[in-house]
Order: sequence, then structure tokens, then C-alpha cells
Amino acid sequence: MRRPDPSEYAPYFQRYIDLVPETDVVSALQKQGDETQQFIGSLGEDRAAYRYAPEKWSIKGVIGHVADSEKIFGYRLLAVARGQATPLPGFDENGYAKTAHFDSWSLRDLGDLIALVRCANVLLARNLSDDDWNRRGIANNNATSALALAFTMLGHERHHLKILRERYLNA
Repeated sequence: MRRPDPSEYAPYFQRYIDLVPETDVVSALQKQGDETQQFIGSLGEDRAAYRYAPEKWSIKGVIGHVADSEKIFGYRLLAVARGQATPLPGFDENGYAKTAHFDSWSLRDLGDLIALVRCANVLLARNLSDDDWNRRGIANNNATSALALAFTMLGHERHHLKILRERYLNA
């Protein structure tokens, strides 16, 4: 396995891909899934609605956003790896968060959701061929490869868990 070339993703996603030093993205996704479950398990339901500023998402909101994004990145990975020619739409994460009502979810349900979606994405990734990884498609009006999508998925979750640790749990 290799790291994706910048020609394989939109410049915006560089910030997530930079958070992934590994080259074996499948093993890293599996390991991260386990680490995320431990992290969520360490949080208390009593603090999960905390926001470090009024306009910011709660802890549950951040976890819910990560779950929504995991589903979307996973679908994009599937579609691109399978050679879908139809461009894939973008999504408005703030619009999704506004209508998701994540604060009414239990922390356990959010953790279970992330675990199930990650498990499905790891199984998909584990069984992709070299040709599948190198296949390219269009997502949110940008060219991308299946490989870049997996790296983005991994880096996106790292980004948000870092924010939770630094801005929410150290407050």
C-alpha cells in the first residue's frame, strides 16, 4: 500500500491526510476503530452534552458528526472503488448536525453506530484489490481516488478526536 498523491484528492483534504503517517490504511482504520471505542467508553453521559462555546457542537454532536462522515466517506469509497461514473454529491455537515438531534442519543448508541459503520468500512477496505484502490471518481465536484478516501476517513476522525480531547475534555 502507498500514500495517496495530492492529485488524488481536493486540497481541502490535505489537513486530514497529513494526520495519517501510516501507509497501511486498512490496519490503521481497524486500530483507530478500537481506540475510538475505548475513548467513547471513557466519556460520561453526564458530560456528553457539553459545548465549549454556545455555537459549537456538543461532545455527542462531534461524535455524531464523525459517524455521519464515516458513512459518507464509506459510501464514497464503495462507489469509487466499484467504478461508479456518476459524480457523488457533497454534504453540509452543519445542516446534518442541525437535524440529527445527537444530544438526544445515548453515548452508547453513538459509540455503537461508529463501531458498526467502521467495521463495515474495514471489511470493504480489506477486500479491495490494487486496481480498486487506484480507481478514481468524483465526489463533491472533486476528483478523488478510493485510496485518498480511506486516508481522509482516518484523518478526519483523528482531527475530531483531537478537538474533543483539547477543547472539550481539557476545559
